[in-house]
Amino acid sequence: MKNKIILIFFVFLILSGCVGMGTGSRGFFGTGVSVALDPRSVGTQIDDSIMQKSISTKLAVKDKSYILSVNTKVLDGRIFLTGKVENPEEKLQITKLAWETAGARSVRNDIKIKESFNFKQSAKDLLITSQLRTALIFNKNIKATNYQIDTYKKKIFIYGIAITEEERKEVINEAKKILDVKNVVASIFLVEDLRIQKD
Repeated sequence: MKNKIILIFFVFLILSGCVGMGTGSRGFFGTGVSVALDPRSVGTQIDDSIMQKSISTKLAVKDKSYILSVNTKVLDGRIFLTGKVENPEEKLQITKLAWETAGARSVRNDIKIKESFNFKQSAKDLLITSQLRTALIFNKNIKATNYQIDTYKKKIFIYGIAITEEERKEVINEAKKILDVKNVVASIFLVEDLRIQKD
């Protein structure tokens, strides 16, 4: 019991003060969206942050290796999972754990089954993520802080909130322009799709 409490303390410490590792990009409240520019209400942002930390803590208690191998994102009660696990059973258990989180509206599990580490592939994924992040920052029609990007095997996963349908399309088009991208999986919600919007 004492070990679990210490582990939970370290997980919260890591999640509250560290920058994301690997090919992801994170913002305040762990959703890839900064508080000031986020179209969600502050209450929804806090609820999502609590849900995300709760899921991360449950994963860490279940298996310490999940701290580095599984990424979670929560947007408006919708849970997104990415990363790598050893076998399909683990993937199903993580999906179940996410669904059991209070306030979960939906769960999208994009977790992959592990293969041997490939430095070249990991470097390419990091490059793709960086190129897309830069393209979003320099595009004046896109609020880049509203998006989180993960890349796995040249497949880009984009999570975020668009102000308009045109912005959503432009984000997807920017991703498709990047050389060597195999697929773009966009989970981009419009402000009007949110349960509670900022006034």
